Amino acid sequence: MRMARSLLAVTVVFGALAWAGAAAAQVADRCFAVSQAPSVVRPAAMHPTSLSPAEVRLTFVGHATWLIESAGGVKIATDYNDYIRPPVVPDIATMNRAHTTHYSMFPDPAVKNVLRGWDPDGGIAKHDLTIGDVRVRNVATNIRDWSGGSIIYGNSIFIFEVAGMCLGHLGHLHHTLSEQQVAHVGQLDVVMVAVDGTYTMDIEGVVETLRTLRARLILPMHYFNSYTLNRFLERIGGDFPVERATEPMIVVSQATLPTTPKVLVLPGF
Repeated sequence: MRMARSLLAVTVVFGALAWAGAAAAQVADRCFAVSQAPSVVRPAAMHPTSLSPAEVRLTFVGHATWLIESAGGVKIATDYNDYIRPPVVPDIATMNRAHTTHYSMFPDPAVKNVLRGWDPDGGIAKHDLTIGDVRVRNVATNIRDWSGGSIIYGNSIFIFEVAGMCLGHLGHLHHTLSEQQVAHVGQLDVVMVAVDGTYTMDIEGVVETLRTLRARLILPMHYFNSYTLNRFLERIGGDFPVERATEPMIVVSQATLPTTPKVLVLPGF
């Protein structure tokens, strides 16, 4: 598995070099901001319905789908699919192609911006758009196919720049990241990461990736059951502290994020 990840990463390096300079130049300065505030992440229930411009609301809908809401009213659904959807129609829906639980062939027509993490024509998916107070961009990665080969640029990491923070959804990530990819992602404040250890990346690869990204808040997803979740938590617990939330919704801001990386588990598979 380690060799497979290395081969995939090498393939991505050569493909990424051609556009590395331009993409790196587009990374907003706020992606590299580091707060020294006290470590407090409050449940959304402790906040009023409205958000301040410095806050963003995250709701774990299930599997790999999150509802991200900005103070300006922009709503985003990650890995939007036909099985698990948020209770509201998002303004932006991001998708990845690995499995049908990560994309939809028939998105709600009311969704104005459907961002596929792959290029149907076989190229590199490139997204960079700003809607209201949210900027969304992507970094392409590879995925395995059913025959054991690889689909180049079949997945995307989506980065959401909102409320002075950078939130990253790693999608159906199958390999560790090259230096160029890490540079394109930038310094994340919050990362949503698949931790099943089989369908995506093995646990050691996940831990290595999280160590590299150093996001201050790590939100596990795509873990199917308590066994796979606990297997990940036991391994990552030696590197970062672990906490469990009682509600699937939180509100975060630069001022309330932890100063060093922490894992926060929101209920739901």
